[in-house]
This record gives sequence, C-alpha cells and structure tokens, in this order.
Amino acid sequence: MLEAYVQAADAFTSTAGERATEPESWWIKRIAHPQGLSAAFGALQDTEILGTVALQYSAKPKTRHSALLIGMYVRKQARGNGIGKSLVDAATQHVNARHGTEVITLTVTEGNEPAIRLYEAAGFQAWGTQPMAIATPAGYKGKVHMWRLAPIP
Repeated sequence: MLEAYVQAADAFTSTAGERATEPESWWIKRIAHPQGLSAAFGALQDTEILGTVALQYSAKPKTRHSALLIGMYVRKQARGNGIGKSLVDAATQHVNARHGTEVITLTVTEGNEPAIRLYEAAGFQAWGTQPMAIATPAGYKGKVHMWRLAPIP
C-alpha cells in the first residue's frame, strides 16, 4: 500500500508519509480485524502482489448493515488484465456471505474514469460528489460516492 500511496497519490486520502508511520499492528488489524471488522484481498503472481482491496465493517448497530470498500490498487504493469474486477468480485462475495450486510459503499477520485467504469460494471452507482475532497499538487479534486446493494443470501 505504501507503493500505492506514491504511485496513485490522487486516488487516496492518505499519504505514504502518514501510513509509513503506522505500526505493524495497525496494518495487521486492517488486513484482518480480530473482531471481523475488516478483510483484505490480494492478487498474487508467484510471490509478487499485483493488487489489493480491503473492506471495513462497522460495529455500530445503526451502521453495521454497510461495508466500505477501501484501498483498491492494481500495479501499473498488471492493469488491463481483469485483476481489478477479480478483487472487487472477491470483496463483494465476502460482503454477500456476511450475515446482515446489505450495502457496499466506496469513494473514487473524480476523473478516475477506469476505476469508475470498473465499479459501475460491478453494479455500483454514483450518488453524489464531494467537492474539494482532497488536496493534490494539481489542485483540489472531488470524491465520487458510490454504492450498491449486497444481495441477501
């Protein structure tokens, strides 16, 4: 993910510098929260990680029906091979298997058309854009909010 924060800096609200200071325990919790409030997925070729995506769940009674898709990244050399689709499919399958989770949400940086098309193909719909959501060297960019129902098993 530190590579992702550098290579696709406009895609994330965090920076490599911020995340580099996180302790290993923070990363482990993000990969697999001990209370089941997160899950992470990776695309591998031999021992090389080609892409990642993660899910965050809420423990709060009023929001535990929703999952948040975060940290989507596919390395540049691996793009265009269906890895992004496979990662989104793995995440949505995880959500579908989780009892009581009925909706998946995400944000994507405005103008990231390949990512928006990927999410739309997976059934996500845009519902609004937060203006000036992130500051980038090229100026402020908005975040497109997207959602989709998780089929109830």
